[in-house]
Amino acid sequence: MRKAMGAAAAAACAVLLVAGCGSEGGADKGGSASGGSSSAGSSSTGGSGGSGGERLDGAAVTKELTDAATGAGFTQDASGEQVPAEAKDCMVSWTADAGKAADPAKSYADTVATLTKGGWTEARSSGAGGSVIKSLKKSSWQLQASNHSAGPLKLVMFVAVDGGPECAAVIAENNAKAQGS
Repeated sequence: MRKAMGAAAAAACAVLLVAGCGSEGGADKGGSASGGSSSAGSSSTGGSGGSGGERLDGAAVTKELTDAATGAGFTQDASGEQVPAEAKDCMVSWTADAGKAADPAKSYADTVATLTKGGWTEARSSGAGGSVIKSLKKSSWQLQASNHSAGPLKLVMFVAVDGGPECAAVIAENNAKAQGS
């Protein structure tokens, strides 16, 4: 199961990078991404809420995500995918212990709703076979919210990546190291 979770996190990160974090392409949901695109493209404007010139960093994303998920009834699975130390300002991985949540699907929906109220915009949404994956954007960050709790796996995870050029280089270097080992 641990390998499946690690593979899921790696796949989510790869999808975010290949999709071009911060790009405007793809199956955007009803204009919601374009509604936030004027500030979403600028890494200097994306503080939390409407706080002006603050840059959104890994610690701020971690706090927003932790507050939203725990407020929705999730606890963090400490054995979830860990982000390498050198990428902590560029990537956040938060795995819920879906087995401990009273209703993982409701907790997932509530987490996403809280994030959107906090300034994240939903760019894409897809679902198949009981799984739901939503892409959210804020500033230069793109968050992949995945709910695979309908089947036997019970995996709910959130992976956020800063799509800025500095972070793209850091993450690409980390991916190259991971593939080489």
